Amino acid sequence: MISAQKTVLLAVLAALTLGASAGAMAREAGFDKTHPRRAEVNHRLNNQNHRINNEVKRGEMTHRQANKLRGEDRTIRKEERHMAARDAGHITARDQVILNNQENRVSNQINKQ
Repeated sequence: MISAQKTVLLAVLAALTLGASAGAMAREAGFDKTHPRRAEVNHRLNNQNHRINNEVKRGEMTHRQANKLRGEDRTIRKEERHMAARDAGHITARDQVILNNQENRVSNQINKQ
């Protein structure tokens, strides 16, 4: 009787372990950083970061202003990751519009500095 219970318990544990591993692999495989919409959003964020750095180097923007803008970009990047996590590693066309509008606001702030 004890042996049968052990066998059942081991089978249940093995099934749970395999299920958890498969779920983790599916999440990792589904998180596609190179998806075209994600790539465009992240390229814009990187470009804006370079623009901010150049403005600071030329003395056209203070470090305080740069830190504020970088913080806004970090918030956009976090939102992009959250949106992608919701949709199997991709962002929807609607998500991209939302993120682009946010990036446009930061870009305009950089231009005003």
